[in-house]
Amino acid sequence: MGDGTSRQALKFCKGERFVKTPYLFYTYIMSIQQLLRQIRPAWLHRVSHAMTRGESVRESFQEQLNRFYDLLEHAVVTGDPSWMDTIILDWASAPTQTDLDEKQYNVSALLKKIITLTTEIAREMLSESDALDMLVALMPVYAYILEKAARLEVEARVAYISNQLNEMREKLERLDRSKSNFIAVAAHELKTPLTLIEGYTSMMRDLATSPPGESLDPLLQGIDTGIRRLREIVDDMIDVSLIDNNLLSLNFQPVWLSHLLGLLRSELSESLEARQQTLEIRPFPGSEQLIFADPERLYQALRNILTNAIKYTPDGGRITVDGRTLPGFIEVTITDTGIGIAPEDQPLIFEKFGNLGEVSLHSSGKTKFKGGGPGLGLAIARGIIEAHGGTIWVESEGYDEEKCPGSTFHLLIPARSEPSDSRIAKLFGSETELSSET
Repeated sequence: MGDGTSRQALKFCKGERFVKTPYLFYTYIMSIQQLLRQIRPAWLHRVSHAMTRGESVRESFQEQLNRFYDLLEHAVVTGDPSWMDTIILDWASAPTQTDLDEKQYNVSALLKKIITLTTEIAREMLSESDALDMLVALMPVYAYILEKAARLEVEARVAYISNQLNEMREKLERLDRSKSNFIAVAAHELKTPLTLIEGYTSMMRDLATSPPGESLDPLLQGIDTGIRRLREIVDDMIDVSLIDNNLLSLNFQPVWLSHLLGLLRSELSESLEARQQTLEIRPFPGSEQLIFADPERLYQALRNILTNAIKYTPDGGRITVDGRTLPGFIEVTITDTGIGIAPEDQPLIFEKFGNLGEVSLHSSGKTKFKGGGPGLGLAIARGIIEAHGGTIWVESEGYDEEKCPGSTFHLLIPARSEPSDSRIAKLFGSETELSSET
């Protein structure tokens, strides 16, 4: 501890008479500072090794510990524990790269660990009396920083919960708007086929009282068109429900992407011609490769994306289908020269009812420019691709109806060479046999 004067100073200060004897108080403080400096190297080594792993992390943490110890000395010497405020605030406001031995310590837990290690080191390196004197001097500072850290952590938790609640409120508001938009669009979409059915039914009723001779075929065809549009809307709603509840079942069969894309070209040719658009399907690595997938569902996903590209590409635009092979996957890209998608809207288009813009301003029709719809097509496409074990995303420079920056949809489709069901594999045979037959 030092000489007899220092020992006497410590005993005298414990009696709280040091105010009248500044010399003894000064000697007492210097003695505590000497004890702190005596254990400092061992303290830094013990704390840094006990609470971190890895040399690079430990080196960074030791810098923080050195700062902590400097401020601790200042707090003891001056009798003002607020010296510790800066580092406690830093630790509480921003996580440090401490890698705390596989546990996520909060600041209070970190400080409690430091206090425990300080006590252990003092008992090991100092005499019982010196260790007690030093710990008594540190006690007010440690009590202060624990209270400060606890208060900061409570404030941080309250701020975090408030942010979470705000995010949840924004999500609920967005969902509420989506539902409102869906109701508006669905009402319009349902009204159109219902009007067709009602109109043609009325005409058939009139013909029933008219002289014979007029054909009912055009009227029946009109009713059939209305029923078909109603069925498409209902089927989309059922598909979304299946995807949401993880009930979408897939029927894996041999598939060639080139065949599906060829069928889609034929199906969409009338819409492309009406919009004076060009669909270019390029041969790409993997397009002729046999894979096992659900051909009907995969066709549905590709059709939804191509239909979306037609809808948001102005008349006279171009849509290009390309792709490549990746380890375990075939990537299909669908690029259009359309109006593009704003970066903040790109994640939203794959959500249910994910219509962008003012719904009331959308035109009618599945492939008309900016045509309306219930906003389920891309959500269904994503659900189908993910059910296969793949993923889908979109890239676009932004939204601009004049410059038309366009969009590119990326589909990663697993390149399964055989079905997961052994019975189906036995039924269809090996990939080599199937490829030789084609």
